[in-house]
Amino acid sequence: MLAFDGDCGFCHAAIQQIQHRAQPQIETAPWQFLPPQLTQPHLRRLDREVLLLDGSRVLYGGAAALAYFLGSSSARRYRATARLLRLPPLSLAAHLAYRWVARNRHRMPAGTAACAIPRTPN
Repeated sequence: MLAFDGDCGFCHAAIQQIQHRAQPQIETAPWQFLPPQLTQPHLRRLDREVLLLDGSRVLYGGAAALAYFLGSSSARRYRATARLLRLPPLSLAAHLAYRWVARNRHRMPAGTAACAIPRTPN
C-alpha cells in the first residue's frame, strides 16, 4: 500500500497522474483513511513523505517508495524508469528532488496551505 497525504491537493494530484499514466499494481490510500494501528507509528514521516507499507511495516519512503510504486507498472518503460531511479547517482538525485518538492508542495499546482509540511521546533 502506498500511503500519501490526503490533505494535500498536490500529493493527491501527483498520485492520480502516476496511476492514470503508469497504472501501477500497488494500491494507494490517503494515510488519514488507513487504520490507526498501521499509521500511528509513522505519523511524523507520513506528514512529510509517501510511504510504501506492508501492514504497519515501512518498506520504502519518499523517492524510493515512488520508484517502487512506478516499478509495479505492467508497462516496460515505467519499470525501466523505476530501475534507473534506484541506481546511484540517480537515486541520490531523485531523493534530493523529492525532498525539494516535498518542502515546497504547497507552492506546486493544486497545492494549498494544507499541503505545507509542519515545521518542527528546534
